[in-house]
Amino acid sequence: MNKKQEVLLKYLREGRSQREIASEIGVDRKTVSKYIKEYENKKIEIEQCNDDVHTGELIQNLVEAPKYKVGVRTKRVMTQEIEQKVMAHLQENDAKRQKGLRKQVKKPIDVFEALESEGVEASYSTVLRTIRQLERKVKEAFIKGSYIPGDICEFDWGEVKVNINGKWRKLQMAVFTSAFGNYRMAFLFMKQKMECFQEAHALFFKETGGVYQTMVYDNMRVAVKRFVGTEKEPTDGLLKLSLYYGFHFRFCNVRRGNEKGHVERSVEVIRRKAFAFRDTFETIEAANQYLYEICEIRNRKPQVSSFSRKTCPK
Repeated sequence: MNKKQEVLLKYLREGRSQREIASEIGVDRKTVSKYIKEYENKKIEIEQCNDDVHTGELIQNLVEAPKYKVGVRTKRVMTQEIEQKVMAHLQENDAKRQKGLRKQVKKPIDVFEALESEGVEASYSTVLRTIRQLERKVKEAFIKGSYIPGDICEFDWGEVKVNINGKWRKLQMAVFTSAFGNYRMAFLFMKQKMECFQEAHALFFKETGGVYQTMVYDNMRVAVKRFVGTEKEPTDGLLKLSLYYGFHFRFCNVRRGNEKGHVERSVEVIRRKAFAFRDTFETIEAANQYLYEICEIRNRKPQVSSFSRKTCPK
């Protein structure tokens, strides 16, 4: 409607040619001509009409939005049989992803060409729309886990920038979070080395007075030695830790932070609650003592669970 109004105003008030109007507004010259002819024909009818009611209708037609003729198009129906064929391709893609073959999955255009080779009469846009609808239906859902005291604890690293004796340093923060009760504890180290990884566990188990049944890690280098297909081989350091303390361990899937969502959130919370208020210390030991005190304050806050958050099996 705004385009129609702009065309008519430039033609009637500014005296522009149809070519100029089409070029300036960015519409086809035939469209410009159509708007002008419709206006002039309606205006002639209004001037010749003696009936007030009929005149009102003509004026309304003059200023209403333009109407377009839409041809009757044959719709491509996505039958259930074709939809099942599309779903089969999507399921094959899922199987490949689970085998680590992400670069060899079919894209929508590949699915379309496969259907076309089978004699399926469906446009690419129809196939693409169907794929998107099916993917939305089978979208991954996350179920909130249920935990028991002393069962699962998650570990992760986080970076912290602090001023130590007048120099800004980037320290590594080892963070532990229990799945039950959200008990949190963190320690600062200079690097993410195996010795720091092992020392962090020793400090944490000493603090809790026991060992959790299962420790959860992502694909960090101190925990995962290498990938063997879809399996992950643990480092010697992690194996020694688990044998010495007697805990099981498991790894998250790649790009699945939700599988250790407690500690993912804890890194951000602890870093903010501690170092948003203070970031200057004489020594790294002083920074660690401050961090410990902040964790203790947070852990004393009441939780929803009726059990103690610091409960361990041993």
